[in-house]
Amino acid sequence: MDDFLSKDRYNFSDLVEIVKILRSEKGCPWDKKQTHESIKSNLIEEAYEVIDAIDKKNISSLREELGDLLLQVVFHSQMEAEKKAFDIYDVIDSLVKKLIYRHPHVFGDVCVKDSDEVLKRWENLKLKSNNNAFEESIFSGFTTALPALILAYKAQRRAKNVGFDWDNYDDIVEKIKEEIDEFKSTVNSNNRDKMIDEMGDILFSVVNLARFFNIYPEDALRLSTLKFIKRFVLMERIIRDDNLKISDLDIEKLDFYWEKAKEFETG
Repeated sequence: MDDFLSKDRYNFSDLVEIVKILRSEKGCPWDKKQTHESIKSNLIEEAYEVIDAIDKKNISSLREELGDLLLQVVFHSQMEAEKKAFDIYDVIDSLVKKLIYRHPHVFGDVCVKDSDEVLKRWENLKLKSNNNAFEESIFSGFTTALPALILAYKAQRRAKNVGFDWDNYDDIVEKIKEEIDEFKSTVNSNNRDKMIDEMGDILFSVVNLARFFNIYPEDALRLSTLKFIKRFVLMERIIRDDNLKISDLDIEKLDFYWEKAKEFETG
Protein backbone atom coordinates (compact mmCIF):
# COMPACT_ATOMS: atom_id res chain seq x y z
CA MET A 1 0.00 0.00 0.00
CA ASP A 2 2.83 2.43 0.81
CA ASP A 3 4.35 1.88 -2.64
CA PHE A 4 0.95 2.54 -4.19
CA LEU A 5 0.45 5.80 -2.29
CA SER A 6 3.93 7.11 -3.10
CA LYS A 7 3.76 6.76 -6.90
CA ASP A 8 4.69 9.85 -8.93
CA ARG A 9 2.15 9.15 -11.66
CA TYR A 10 -0.88 6.87 -11.75
CA ASN A 11 -2.36 5.02 -14.71
CA PHE A 12 -5.66 3.38 -15.65
CA SER A 13 -4.87 0.16 -13.80
CA ASP A 14 -4.27 2.21 -10.64
CA LEU A 15 -7.72 3.76 -10.98
CA VAL A 16 -9.29 0.31 -11.28
CA GLU A 17 -7.33 -0.83 -8.22
CA ILE A 18 -8.27 2.13 -6.03
CA VAL A 19 -11.98 1.71 -6.84
CA LYS A 20 -11.62 -1.94 -5.90
CA ILE A 21 -10.03 -0.91 -2.58
CA LEU A 22 -12.77 1.64 -1.89
CA ARG A 23 -15.41 -1.06 -2.44
CA SER A 24 -13.61 -3.70 -0.33
CA GLU A 25 -14.38 -4.73 3.27
CA LYS A 26 -11.74 -2.36 4.58
CA GLY A 27 -12.69 0.39 2.16
CA CYS A 28 -14.99 3.41 2.39
CA PRO A 29 -18.41 2.91 4.07
CA TRP A 30 -20.09 5.19 1.53
CA ASP A 31 -18.51 3.59 -1.54
CA LYS A 32 -19.28 0.08 -0.29
CA LYS A 33 -23.01 0.62 0.00
CA GLN A 34 -23.55 2.21 -3.43
CA THR A 35 -25.54 0.45 -6.17
CA HIS A 36 -26.10 1.14 -9.86
CA GLU A 37 -29.41 2.78 -8.95
CA SER A 38 -28.05 4.94 -6.13
CA ILE A 39 -25.38 6.63 -8.26
CA LYS A 40 -26.87 6.50 -11.76
CA SER A 41 -27.74 10.21 -11.63
CA ASN A 42 -24.02 10.93 -11.12
CA LEU A 43 -23.38 9.75 -14.68
CA ILE A 44 -25.65 12.44 -16.09
CA GLU A 45 -24.34 15.14 -13.75
CA GLU A 46 -20.71 14.38 -14.55
CA ALA A 47 -21.42 14.29 -18.29
CA TYR A 48 -23.02 17.72 -18.12
CA GLU A 49 -20.10 19.06 -16.11
CA VAL A 50 -17.83 17.90 -18.93
CA ILE A 51 -20.04 19.78 -21.39
CA ASP A 52 -19.92 22.88 -19.18
CA ALA A 53 -16.10 22.78 -19.16
CA ILE A 54 -16.07 22.44 -22.96
CA ASP A 55 -18.47 25.35 -23.41
CA LYS A 56 -16.38 27.53 -21.10
CA LYS A 57 -13.16 26.40 -22.85
CA ASN A 58 -11.73 25.61 -19.40
CA ILE A 59 -9.07 23.00 -20.16
CA SER A 60 -8.02 22.36 -16.56
CA SER A 61 -11.65 21.86 -15.59
CA LEU A 62 -12.18 19.60 -18.62
CA ARG A 63 -9.30 17.38 -17.48
CA GLU A 64 -10.82 17.08 -14.00
CA GLU A 65 -14.40 16.50 -15.18
CA LEU A 66 -13.35 13.82 -17.68
CA GLY A 67 -11.71 12.05 -14.75
CA ASP A 68 -14.91 12.27 -12.72
CA LEU A 69 -16.86 10.83 -15.65
CA LEU A 70 -14.32 8.03 -16.10
CA LEU A 71 -14.69 7.20 -12.40
CA GLN A 72 -18.39 6.51 -12.93
CA VAL A 73 -17.65 3.99 -15.68
CA VAL A 74 -15.03 2.20 -13.58
CA PHE A 75 -17.27 2.27 -10.49
CA HIS A 76 -20.25 0.67 -12.25
CA SER A 77 -17.95 -1.92 -13.82
CA GLN A 78 -16.46 -2.78 -10.43
CA MET A 79 -19.92 -3.51 -9.04
CA GLU A 80 -20.41 -6.11 -11.76
CA ALA A 81 -16.90 -7.47 -11.30
CA GLU A 82 -17.81 -8.22 -7.67
CA LYS A 83 -20.72 -10.31 -8.97
CA LYS A 84 -18.39 -11.95 -11.51
CA ALA A 85 -20.60 -10.71 -14.35
CA PHE A 86 -17.98 -8.58 -16.15
CA ASP A 87 -15.16 -6.18 -15.33
CA ILE A 88 -13.86 -2.94 -16.84
CA TYR A 89 -11.56 -4.82 -19.20
CA ASP A 90 -14.55 -6.73 -20.59
CA VAL A 91 -16.18 -3.34 -21.19
CA ILE A 92 -13.08 -2.14 -23.04
CA ASP A 93 -12.85 -5.36 -25.05
CA SER A 94 -16.48 -5.05 -26.20
CA LEU A 95 -16.00 -1.39 -27.05
CA VAL A 96 -12.89 -1.95 -29.17
CA LYS A 97 -14.54 -4.82 -31.05
CA LYS A 98 -17.61 -2.66 -31.70
CA LEU A 99 -15.49 0.24 -32.99
CA ILE A 100 -13.65 -2.07 -35.37
CA TYR A 101 -16.95 -3.58 -36.58
CA ARG A 102 -18.59 -0.21 -37.13
CA HIS A 103 -15.62 1.28 -38.99
CA PRO A 104 -15.19 -1.07 -41.97
CA HIS A 105 -14.10 1.97 -44.02
CA VAL A 106 -11.05 2.21 -41.72
CA PHE A 107 -10.37 -1.39 -40.71
CA GLY A 108 -11.77 -3.08 -43.80
CA ASP A 109 -12.19 -2.53 -47.53
CA VAL A 110 -15.40 -0.48 -47.52
CA CYS A 111 -15.23 2.93 -49.23
CA VAL A 112 -17.24 5.97 -48.13
CA LYS A 113 -17.46 9.38 -49.80
CA ASP A 114 -18.20 11.62 -46.80
CA SER A 115 -19.13 11.81 -43.12
CA ASP A 116 -22.88 11.60 -43.87
CA GLU A 117 -22.37 8.20 -45.46
CA VAL A 118 -20.29 7.15 -42.45
CA LEU A 119 -23.19 8.02 -40.12
CA LYS A 120 -25.69 6.19 -42.31
CA ARG A 121 -23.53 3.05 -42.39
CA TRP A 122 -23.01 3.34 -38.62
CA GLU A 123 -26.77 3.33 -38.02
CA ASN A 124 -27.27 0.40 -40.39
CA LEU A 125 -24.58 -1.61 -38.62
CA LYS A 126 -26.20 -0.80 -35.27
CA LEU A 127 -29.49 -2.19 -36.57
CA LYS A 128 -27.80 -5.44 -37.56
CA SER A 129 -26.09 -5.88 -34.19
CA ASN A 130 -28.96 -4.92 -31.82
CA ASN A 131 -32.14 -6.77 -30.91
CA ASN A 132 -34.88 -5.59 -28.55
CA ALA A 133 -38.61 -4.82 -28.43
CA PHE A 134 -38.32 -2.98 -31.77
CA GLU A 135 -37.14 -6.11 -33.59
CA GLU A 136 -36.87 -5.68 -37.38
CA SER A 137 -37.38 -1.93 -37.00
CA ILE A 138 -35.07 0.99 -37.70
CA PHE A 139 -35.44 1.65 -33.98
CA SER A 140 -33.84 -1.63 -32.97
CA GLY A 141 -31.33 -0.81 -30.23
CA PHE A 142 -32.64 2.75 -29.97
CA THR A 143 -32.11 4.24 -26.51
CA THR A 144 -35.12 6.18 -25.25
CA ALA A 145 -33.61 7.16 -21.87
CA LEU A 146 -32.34 10.48 -23.22
CA PRO A 147 -33.19 14.16 -22.67
CA ALA A 148 -36.23 14.93 -24.81
CA LEU A 149 -34.51 17.24 -27.32
CA ILE A 150 -31.77 14.69 -27.94
CA LEU A 151 -34.30 11.85 -28.16
CA ALA A 152 -36.29 13.72 -30.81
CA TYR A 153 -33.15 14.65 -32.76
CA LYS A 154 -31.82 11.08 -32.81
CA ALA A 155 -35.21 9.60 -33.73
CA GLN A 156 -35.58 12.01 -36.65
CA ARG A 157 -32.04 11.38 -37.82
CA ARG A 158 -32.59 7.64 -37.80
CA ALA A 159 -35.77 8.06 -39.86
CA LYS A 160 -33.85 10.26 -42.29
CA ASN A 161 -31.39 7.43 -42.91
CA VAL A 162 -34.14 5.40 -44.61
CA GLY A 163 -35.36 8.38 -46.65
CA PHE A 164 -38.16 9.54 -44.33
CA ASP A 165 -37.43 13.25 -44.32
CA TRP A 166 -38.69 16.64 -45.44
CA ASP A 167 -37.88 17.85 -48.96
CA ASN A 168 -37.25 21.44 -47.89
CA TYR A 169 -37.24 23.64 -44.80
CA ASP A 170 -40.27 25.69 -45.95
CA ASP A 171 -42.46 22.65 -45.41
CA ILE A 172 -41.11 22.25 -41.88
CA VAL A 173 -41.83 25.91 -41.13
CA GLU A 174 -45.41 25.42 -42.35
CA LYS A 175 -45.69 22.33 -40.15
CA ILE A 176 -44.57 24.38 -37.13
CA LYS A 177 -47.25 26.99 -37.90
CA GLU A 178 -49.83 24.22 -38.24
CA GLU A 179 -48.84 22.72 -34.88
CA ILE A 180 -49.01 26.16 -33.21
CA ASP A 181 -52.54 26.64 -34.59
CA GLU A 182 -53.53 23.23 -33.23
CA PHE A 183 -52.13 24.18 -29.83
CA LYS A 184 -54.10 27.43 -29.86
CA SER A 185 -57.30 25.49 -30.52
CA THR A 186 -56.75 23.45 -27.34
CA VAL A 187 -56.04 26.40 -25.02
CA ASN A 188 -59.70 27.08 -24.26
CA SER A 189 -60.68 23.41 -24.16
CA ASN A 190 -59.51 22.91 -20.56
CA ASN A 191 -57.94 19.64 -21.74
CA ARG A 192 -54.44 19.72 -20.30
CA ASP A 193 -53.42 16.34 -21.74
CA LYS A 194 -54.29 17.59 -25.23
CA MET A 195 -52.34 20.81 -24.64
CA ILE A 196 -49.28 18.81 -23.58
CA ASP A 197 -49.65 16.61 -26.66
CA GLU A 198 -49.86 19.59 -29.01
CA MET A 199 -46.97 21.39 -27.31
CA GLY A 200 -44.89 18.25 -27.81
CA ASP A 201 -45.74 18.33 -31.52
CA ILE A 202 -44.56 21.95 -31.73
CA LEU A 203 -41.25 21.16 -30.05
CA PHE A 204 -40.77 18.03 -32.18
CA SER A 205 -41.29 20.08 -35.35
CA VAL A 206 -38.84 22.76 -34.18
CA VAL A 207 -36.24 20.04 -33.56
CA ASN A 208 -36.88 18.84 -37.12
CA LEU A 209 -36.10 22.32 -38.44
CA ALA A 210 -32.85 22.40 -36.46
CA ARG A 211 -31.87 18.92 -37.65
CA PHE A 212 -32.59 19.85 -41.28
CA PHE A 213 -29.82 22.45 -41.03
CA ASN A 214 -27.52 20.15 -39.01
CA ILE A 215 -28.04 22.26 -35.89
CA TYR A 216 -27.90 20.25 -32.68
CA PRO A 217 -31.00 21.51 -30.81
CA GLU A 218 -29.61 20.80 -27.35
CA ASP A 219 -26.62 23.07 -28.06
CA ALA A 220 -28.77 25.77 -29.65
CA LEU A 221 -31.19 25.90 -26.72
CA ARG A 222 -28.36 25.81 -24.21
CA LEU A 223 -26.64 28.78 -25.90
CA SER A 224 -29.87 30.77 -25.95
CA THR A 225 -30.55 29.98 -22.29
CA LEU A 226 -27.05 31.04 -21.28
CA LYS A 227 -27.50 34.24 -23.32
CA PHE A 228 -30.78 34.89 -21.47
CA ILE A 229 -29.13 34.36 -18.07
CA LYS A 230 -26.21 36.62 -18.95
CA ARG A 231 -28.51 39.40 -20.16
CA PHE A 232 -30.78 39.07 -17.12
CA VAL A 233 -27.82 39.40 -14.76
CA LEU A 234 -26.73 42.50 -16.69
CA MET A 235 -30.25 43.93 -16.44
CA GLU A 236 -30.22 43.37 -12.67
CA ARG A 237 -26.93 45.25 -12.43
CA ILE A 238 -28.26 48.21 -14.43
CA ILE A 239 -31.35 48.34 -12.21
CA ARG A 240 -29.20 48.34 -9.07
CA ASP A 241 -27.04 51.10 -10.56
CA ASP A 242 -30.23 53.18 -10.82
CA ASN A 243 -30.86 52.54 -7.10
CA LEU A 244 -33.95 50.45 -7.81
CA LYS A 245 -35.14 46.99 -6.78
CA ILE A 246 -36.17 44.60 -9.51
CA SER A 247 -39.07 43.34 -7.38
CA ASP A 248 -40.57 46.86 -7.34
CA LEU A 249 -40.73 47.22 -11.12
CA ASP A 250 -43.71 46.43 -13.35
CA ILE A 251 -43.37 44.62 -16.66
CA GLU A 252 -43.10 47.86 -18.66
CA LYS A 253 -40.12 49.00 -16.60
CA LEU A 254 -38.57 45.55 -16.79
CA ASP A 255 -38.93 45.59 -20.59
CA PHE A 256 -37.26 49.01 -20.61
CA TYR A 257 -34.27 47.72 -18.64
CA TRP A 258 -34.18 44.54 -20.72
CA GLU A 259 -33.74 46.64 -23.85
CA LYS A 260 -31.04 48.68 -22.11
CA ALA A 261 -29.19 45.47 -21.31
CA LYS A 262 -29.43 44.41 -24.97
CA GLU A 263 -28.06 47.79 -26.08
CA PHE A 264 -25.21 47.49 -23.60
CA GLU A 265 -24.32 44.04 -25.00
CA THR A 266 -24.21 45.24 -28.59
CA GLY A 267 -22.14 48.25 -27.57
